[in-house]
This record gives sequence, C-alpha cells and structure tokens, in this order.
Amino acid sequence: MNTNQFGGKPLKRLWRYFCAAHRAKALAKAPVLMRVMCLALACAPALKAAEGGGNGTNALTVEALVAETLANNPELNFYKAEVAAAKGERQGAGLWANPEAAGTAGSKRASGGGVSGEGLAWSVSVKQTFEWPGRISLRKAIANKQIHLAELGYKQFRAALEARARALALSVYAAQEKAAAAREVAGRYHDLREVLVQREPAGLTPVLETRIIEATEVGLQRKASEAALAEEAAILELNQLRGQPPNTKVRIEVPILEFPVAPETEALLAAARTNNFDLRIRQAELEQQGFKVQLAKNERYPAFTVEPYFSRERALDQETQAGVGVSVPLPLWNRNEGKVDESRLQHPLGTANRDAFQRNARRDEG
Repeated sequence: MNTNQFGGKPLKRLWRYFCAAHRAKALAKAPVLMRVMCLALACAPALKAAEGGGNGTNALTVEALVAETLANNPELNFYKAEVAAAKGERQGAGLWANPEAAGTAGSKRASGGGVSGEGLAWSVSVKQTFEWPGRISLRKAIANKQIHLAELGYKQFRAALEARARALALSVYAAQEKAAAAREVAGRYHDLREVLVQREPAGLTPVLETRIIEATEVGLQRKASEAALAEEAAILELNQLRGQPPNTKVRIEVPILEFPVAPETEALLAAARTNNFDLRIRQAELEQQGFKVQLAKNERYPAFTVEPYFSRERALDQETQAGVGVSVPLPLWNRNEGKVDESRLQHPLGTANRDAFQRNARRDEG
C-alpha cells in the first residue's frame, strides 16, 4: 500500500491529535491555585453585586451612632441629673432661714383699790435667725465645688462613652467586613470543590487537592463564624450603650478615617497633666475639703436670732410694749470640736490621694 496517495495527511492528523491530547492532559494537571483564581475572577462580579445589594439597607455612619448613644444613654442621663441636683443644692445653700411669725391673744383681768376690770391682751412678734458672718459664703463655695465635681464626672463619662461607642462602631464594621470576606472566599472554595468532586479522580493528586480545598473551606468558614460572633458581641454592647433592644441589627457605612498630625511629646504630657479628669476631680475634692474645714471652724460660733415684738394689754388702763429681742445659744456643751477635727483630718487624706495619683501618672508617662 502506497502512503503517498494520501499526501502525508494521515501523519499530520495524527500529530495534531497527539498535541491536543497533550494540552488537555497538561491542563488537567494545572496547579490548583490557577483554577481557584479563574473561578474567583468568574464569580467576582456576581458576588460583588450581591454584596452591594445586601449592604445598602439600614446603614448608619459612625458619627450618627455616636450621637445616638450620647442622646439616649441612660447612665449619661444620670450624670446630667447629678449636675442638676448639685445646682439645686447651690441655690438652697445661699438662702437665709425663713423668718418665724408668732402671735398671742387672750383676756386680762386687773383689780386694785376696790376696782377691777377686764380687757383684751394680744402680742405679735417676728423672729429672724442670722448666721455667723462668712458661713453662708462658705456654704456657697462648697456647693459650687460640688457642681464642679458633678460637671467633671459628667464630662469624664461622656468622653469615655463617646470613645467606647466609636470603638464599638468601628469594631462592628471591621467584623462585618471580615465575616463578609471570609464567607465570600469560603463560597468560592465551595464552588470549586463542587466542580472538582464531579470529575472522576485520576490518581492520588486530585484527591489530595480536593481534601486541601475542603480543609481550606472549613478554616474560612470558622473564621467567618468567629467574625460573626465578634460582630454580635460588639452590636450587643453598642445597643446597650445607645438604649436600644439587644437584638437590634445595625449596619455601618464605610467610615472616613482622618489621622491628624500627632503633636509633640511634651505637649501631650502637658495636656495629660492639665486635662486629666481624675486629677482634676481630686484637686476639686481637695479644695472643697478645705472649705469644709473652714465651715466647721465657723460653726463653732452660734447663730443669733433677732425678734421684734409688739404687745398691747387693756384692762383698767391700756399698756403698750414694743421692742427687739436678741437670743444667742451658749456654746457650753457642744462647740463643734468633733466636726472640726474630722474635717481637718480629711484634708491631709485628700492631699495624699492627689499626690499619689500624680506620682502614678508621672510613672505611667515615663
């Protein structure tokens, strides 16, 4: 049989078939990473569209969540009430004691020299108690310091609450993005595994590759579950701070992070020594304690009462009296020494607490 009558075509066809089979075999043995990348590129548009459609509902900004927390937090409202109560005490500390009005009425009978007579007898008086000079001013100073302490406590809690709410909002956003990314990659590995298991394994290598993909998918699913748990924990605490039901879902928009230029170290240390809330509170408490010591010493002197009075009696004749009475308690048994000693001992204790806090703050700075 003469092969020239085919013109060499059978040999060319056989060579082409051999090359096609070799390319198919090489493609079947391609690295797993290449196939994963191809599948990821193929699925990316659909997954991105699905993710964009599901994330656009009920999305809140970080600043909106912080503002809602500051408006609805019950503990912050408690500190506001403390400030209002301190202002009410200040208003009462500067008031004088109310005057007291008294009156009497009755009949009078007089007799003498064989003559007797009856008539009306009545009297009125007004009492006003005056504090020792300087006492009301000291009470006002103590009340002003109490207002200052209440405002410092409110500002400290508000700053801590704002920082905590902001950190939780960012934690929720990070956990949501982490969980979404882990679920997306796990889904791609799942789709890839579904494709691979439909093929007939040819040898040990495809089986090992499938098992590796399964293990990677399980690991990514575990990371997605951990991120979802972290998200739930952050949302639970955030809802508690902003006064919402615990199971309220929230979605955070992409935050805009701006990082200002960091100030110098000396400026930061000076601000910490000046603006530290705990240090300012201890300093205000120490100043208030000093006023309490002065008030305790002032209270050793009694308050005095002035009583203008007017009386008239009519029987045989008419008798009228008008005058001013003054009464002062005698400090014989109680000279307020115990309260003075207590206030005097509290002042060094406040000084020691302030100095100890300053030392600890300097140690932390170092």
